[in-house]
Amino acid sequence: MKKISAALITRDEEGKIKRALESLNGIADEIVIVDSGSVDRTLEICAQYGARTTSNKWQGYRYQKQLATDLTEFDWVLSLDADEEISPELREEILKWKNTPEDPADAFLLPRMTLFMGTWIKHTTWYPDWQLRLFRKDKGKWTGLNIHESFSTKGKTARMSGHILHYTYADVSEYLVQLEKFTTLAAEDYLTRGKRPGTLRLLVSPPAVFLKNFILKAGFLDGKAGFVVSCLSAVSTFFKILKTGELRNKDN
Repeated sequence: MKKISAALITRDEEGKIKRALESLNGIADEIVIVDSGSVDRTLEICAQYGARTTSNKWQGYRYQKQLATDLTEFDWVLSLDADEEISPELREEILKWKNTPEDPADAFLLPRMTLFMGTWIKHTTWYPDWQLRLFRKDKGKWTGLNIHESFSTKGKTARMSGHILHYTYADVSEYLVQLEKFTTLAAEDYLTRGKRPGTLRLLVSPPAVFLKNFILKAGFLDGKAGFVVSCLSAVSTFFKILKTGELRNKDN
């Protein structure tokens, strides 16, 4: 049987981490946590599930996840965020794979489905949100800048069909709070990569993003939630471009 190390990063996740850890029961042969200064009950809850925890000052998503991966004992790593859980279907798929001697791939892409406004979003660009989360750690590394970190592998990849369930935003208000943070990080990434979107992009891209999500990606099939997701995706695009221009002007 293959052995799996689960790797998570945390900070003040007492309201969500238990669900993630519960879903790893029977799948993970060890749980490694890299925490960046929790002051709530996060570490206490992690200890209840036998997790091995390390404290490390926040240095960005990519760095924290790479550290968590490096601290694991086994060759195979399952990376999970604190606001996620393994669905029952994915659980069975992973357990079946663990008991199979052959390795068809060095890494697996797992579809992620997000709960928003009480609805599982099954359309728009939010779905299927393929995530490379189960991998041999010696076949790659975490890449990315401030956001949109991902594990990049040199090995062969395959897909599983069971979902990672994502409980990212409780409501629109929580999304808007995170919008401020993530659009700023995205703008910084744009500048780092040499992107300089101008006024035309500011006018054209947000409506295009809405139409892509709501019409081309069939967001209308998710009802009101699909419409709101499409709108918020357009708003997010608007602020990323706007903030990129502000940061560029500050640098000049």
